[in-house]
Amino acid sequence: MSKYTFEFKKKVVMAYLNGEGRKIYLAQKYGVSAPSNIKKWVDNYKSLQIM
Repeated sequence: MSKYTFEFKKKVVMAYLNGEGRKIYLAQKYGVSAPSNIKKWVDNYKSLQIM
């Protein structure tokens, strides 16, 4: 089972993509254990986008 829900991950990814802060700041703001998690989520999100 995932520690973070899909909805939570999407919220953090959208905050990052909307320029609300860097990964370190967002990790602290949202209580994510490591900024590298946000990087993985953003990379996964971008790989699923249809151009």
